[in-house]
Amino acid sequence: MQNASDTILYYDKSADAFEEQTADLDMSAIQMRFLAHMPPSGTILDAGCGVGRDVLFFSRRGYRVTAFDASTEMVARSRRRVGGMADVLQMGFEDVSWVEAFDGIWACASLLHVAVADLPGVTRRLVTALRPGGAWYLSFKYGQGERYSRGRRFTDQTEVTLKEVLNGLDVEVVDSWVAGDIRAGRSDEPWLNAVVRKTPA
Repeated sequence: MQNASDTILYYDKSADAFEEQTADLDMSAIQMRFLAHMPPSGTILDAGCGVGRDVLFFSRRGYRVTAFDASTEMVARSRRRVGGMADVLQMGFEDVSWVEAFDGIWACASLLHVAVADLPGVTRRLVTALRPGGAWYLSFKYGQGERYSRGRRFTDQTEVTLKEVLNGLDVEVVDSWVAGDIRAGRSDEPWLNAVVRKTPA
């Protein structure tokens, strides 16, 4: 049985290829859909930032970004990409301890690596880090259940299972949609995207 460290090791070993495949992807349609729920110049936590593509996008638009990733190599590439525009930390979801510190959380293709058993605790930590009324974007490969593929753990979600994950948290889904992967040759691979809002004070 593989664990979280195997997934982190995958990204450390595959950092060059992953950067080549993802660093220049045009995510602006999704990014702007998320920002529609954000105050101008607000604070964003990029939870699982990869090579820093989205950190750079938000920082250039005047948002104050804090980012983290569990992979040493991803953090190194992200720091190199964003320079001093944002803080990039090496840590995991289990280390999140902020309390009402962010107007928005961006978790793009990152929570999908969290084990089903660990999702309740991780999602609670993220909601705690979000200010009342704050927005949280998250995305998963579309499907059900936990699986392992090419050295990585995946937890897939549908609209129904995601609502079950979020049940009991102080949030509501304000936008959700299914779209194909934007990487070349992978448009037939569906992703579930959602924006949830924390209940205002």
